[in-house]
Amino acid sequence: MLRRREPVPFAFVAEADRFRSNVAPPPRERASAGQLAGRWLLGLTLAAGLVGSLIVGIPALSTDPAGTQTQQSQATDAR
Repeated sequence: MLRRREPVPFAFVAEADRFRSNVAPPPRERASAGQLAGRWLLGLTLAAGLVGSLIVGIPALSTDPAGTQTQQSQATDAR
């Protein structure tokens, strides 16, 4: 394929890989005390929800044979 030696009208596009900006982005704003407290509160709420769901769910998942007692109805005992 033949390459043309004439200048490109938008030379900066051809040289974009060599371009480095000398402008730095502005520094990030620090979170306020209220935002930090809100993040902590949200994290603690989520953690407490997970722990609570485990506490409630573990008895339902246990395969304890003592908990599976058969109950007889009173109608069969009345004979």
